[in-house]
Amino acid sequence: MDTPENPELSQEELFEHHKFTASKGQEPLRVDKFLMNFIENATRNKIQQAAKQGHIWVNDAIVKQNYKVKAGDQVKVMFEHPPYEFLLTPEDIPLDIVHEDDSLLVVNKPAGMVVHPGHGNYSGTLINALVHHFDHLPKNSSERPGLVHRIDKDTSGLLVIAKTEHAMTHLAKQFFDKSSEREYLALVWGNVADDEGIVEGHIARNPKNRLQMMVFPEGDQGKDAVTHYKVIERLGYVTLISCKLETGRTHQIRVHMKYIGNTLFNDERYGGDKILKGTTFTKYKQFVENAFKVLPRQALHAKTLGFAHPVSGEFMRFDSELPEDITLCIEKWRNYAKHSES
Repeated sequence: MDTPENPELSQEELFEHHKFTASKGQEPLRVDKFLMNFIENATRNKIQQAAKQGHIWVNDAIVKQNYKVKAGDQVKVMFEHPPYEFLLTPEDIPLDIVHEDDSLLVVNKPAGMVVHPGHGNYSGTLINALVHHFDHLPKNSSERPGLVHRIDKDTSGLLVIAKTEHAMTHLAKQFFDKSSEREYLALVWGNVADDEGIVEGHIARNPKNRLQMMVFPEGDQGKDAVTHYKVIERLGYVTLISCKLETGRTHQIRVHMKYIGNTLFNDERYGGDKILKGTTFTKYKQFVENAFKVLPRQALHAKTLGFAHPVSGEFMRFDSELPEDITLCIEKWRNYAKHSES
């Protein structure tokens, strides 16, 4: 391992941008390749430049790009400026507030809005809006103001935001203890085999595609994840389902439904933007393409959110209407299924 090229620049003067701990099953792997598996939108050249500048640390010592990461290694990427996602700029973006009191607020996030700033999305996020509308929001363990949980950019629906330190701690504990209630509606490819069921399996990053997560049914890789699903309506080649989360892992519903063979409709990252079920007729292909245009994102909506109020203890449940794009897409499939039967 090397000493810094600039001995006057100590670790205390650097800002941590990324931090990863290699899993127990990690085979020796060059640190530049290891980091590419974890950092979205990172090119190998960018990571190699960071190594040349002495900005990659393993177990608190600077390493070169050819260092082999081993199980248990703590890998950090450090720079001389703070992470852009922590330089929060207040932006006057309107919020759809479903409920607000002194402790918290519940917002209905539109599809297309990123929850918190990150690589390539440093403005226009929910947090940019929150810091404009509210002062002194408490920070979570990741230093993100107000954020108790999150949903993906192209998923619409309900989120609870903490306004006090007490609310943040209390609500985060409910999510950790699995006592909160979260129900999503999803339109998935295929005629789901069972009317209801449970999908279980650890979720971790896909080693072959770093932008995807995947299920590891056995072993200690990833984090445990449990999804309860129930069929609401069968529409021929697609099915409308309800999903209740027992855990809250990244892309959980998207990954679990793909795992059982029912990828979310128009979920580009997981292959749902292709025709996965149906006929070879040109008319059918045109119909699906039109349905994709009506709903240009994954068919997933965080419909119901329930939790105990951090002050009163009263259990509160909030429900949101399906957004127009999902409603129109379901209606298209409903009409198609009806005409296919006749």
